[in-house]
Amino acid sequence: MIKYLLNCKSCSFEFESWFASSKEFDKLKKLKLLNCQQCNSQKIEKSLMKPNLVNTKFKSDKVSRNNKNLKKKLREYQKFIKENFEYVGENFAYEARSIHYNKNNNKKNIYGKASIKDVNELREEGIETSTIPWIEDKEN
Repeated sequence: MIKYLLNCKSCSFEFESWFASSKEFDKLKKLKLLNCQQCNSQKIEKSLMKPNLVNTKFKSDKVSRNNKNLKKKLREYQKFIKENFEYVGENFAYEARSIHYNKNNNKKNIYGKASIKDVNELREEGIETSTIPWIEDKEN
């Protein structure tokens, strides 16, 4: 795959597009299958694109900081859930149905574990659930 910066000779509009190869661009142009996204002209030329260089150290530092921030936010969210919800473990689907179908309206907040199948079945029954990634305490 190759990405080209394309220029319309009619309206000077510039846009990018991906091609399987440089030959593919030439083939599509010859078949008049390339057109400007702005004015629909077929007077399209490709120009050189500058390489996309990334400082890998900067990128890895940034990713590492982002991961730490994300883990911190997830831990804060988990703490909130543990303090305000009742843990029902593997019985989550059963407990969610019990709460949903209970006519006494004893609503309570619960959290626990459920399979994807269970979550999909709950949603089909109109029972709202949320799935969050859970970081175990032993993880760094």
